[in-house]
Amino acid sequence: MTVTDVIGGSRGRGSAAPWRNWAGNVTARPARTVAPASTEELAAAVRAAAADGLTVKAAGTGHSFTAAAATDGLLIRPERLTGIRRIDRAAGTVTVAAGTPLKDLNRALSAHGLSLTNMGDIMEQTVSGAASTGTHGTGRDSASIAAQITALELVTADGSVLRCSVGENAEVFAGARLGLGALGVVSELTFAVEPEFLLTAREEPMPFDEVTDRFGELAAENEHFEFYWFPHTGNCNTKRNNRSQGPAAPPGRVSGWIEDELLSNGVFQVACAVGRAVPAAIPGIAKVSSRALSARTYTDIPYKVFTSPRRVRFVEMEYALPRAAAIEALRELKALVERSNFRISFPVEVRTAPGDDIALSTASGRDTVYVAVHMYRGTPYQGYFGAVERIMTAHEGRPHWGKLHTRDAAYLAEVYPRFGEFTALRDRLDPERRFANGYLRQVLGE
Repeated sequence: MTVTDVIGGSRGRGSAAPWRNWAGNVTARPARTVAPASTEELAAAVRAAAADGLTVKAAGTGHSFTAAAATDGLLIRPERLTGIRRIDRAAGTVTVAAGTPLKDLNRALSAHGLSLTNMGDIMEQTVSGAASTGTHGTGRDSASIAAQITALELVTADGSVLRCSVGENAEVFAGARLGLGALGVVSELTFAVEPEFLLTAREEPMPFDEVTDRFGELAAENEHFEFYWFPHTGNCNTKRNNRSQGPAAPPGRVSGWIEDELLSNGVFQVACAVGRAVPAAIPGIAKVSSRALSARTYTDIPYKVFTSPRRVRFVEMEYALPRAAAIEALRELKALVERSNFRISFPVEVRTAPGDDIALSTASGRDTVYVAVHMYRGTPYQGYFGAVERIMTAHEGRPHWGKLHTRDAAYLAEVYPRFGEFTALRDRLDPERRFANGYLRQVLGE
């Protein structure tokens, strides 16, 4: 296989078509694209880009709202670098190609009677894209996608391949589990897995004042607790997921479709479109929407409980707060909406995570509460997001790397104690900034 084979023909193309992310707010115009099917093809593409003086970025499925994957150089596409490579039941691990979508990994693991311990609520992302930007779910004891990685393979700026784990290239492993694409291109990941288990989900409405007053108790008593507050109302919807001995009792086909598709996607899409056209209608719609989802309990395998279909497109900002600051920040956010002219059709999502040891993890070194705000795609969001961001940064918030924010390297160096450790590793692995782009210059500096 020659370099020409990798970057020519059906596997790559010059004068590539524009690339857009899922939300449609980021567009990139790469000089060429490549879709390698192996680590060897990926390494050859990186070497060829270096020879031609091109920067290199890997794009997943575009679920980041930031320009983390944007490039005017070589864009690496994931669609052929997919599939499970090894399952080691004795070690409790699975090794998977970096471009594999989480939904495919979840289904393949389930077919083998295995599961990740925790996951986010969207499973369209590639495994490497999700890990590299800090995708997470909610958990009292179990953390992000990146925190479940036990080993990885990284193609660096000179086209060499590093295999990294706690026992091999440990200093690179410490940063590359959540590397923002700044250290190289991940070609495969090894995750810790466990025998598939059952989760019982209990969803029920709860007033904002009650859920915030009881937040510490609810987070401590449940393995996975989260809630959604509906702006312009005092209403929340809570979700508690806990392991169960069974038996499985998934939502009924009709009732599940009504909750997850008709109300959460179909009716919500219409409500958002009406709200965009007539903003004054949003508070009234919010009051109806916040009462539309009724209490329910069901038991199923993990990915069918953790994840939900998300067909209504939006833009999002999310901040990770120190656990002790979260409730005060939420109350400030509620007061902001009440005194402003903002009209917010999307609920505010609140989740938790334990502290971890990953340098650029939003939960690095501290127990964390995540607060995520959304706006319907095509709706002006800058004023609302900017006001929310001022609240979050006043509480030492850390922005999600894949979601909209305005923070720069100077701010991030203050809220990440190990920020300098990561940038020093970047200087060593990519001194010529082969993997740089505008977003990395913003958040990591030059």
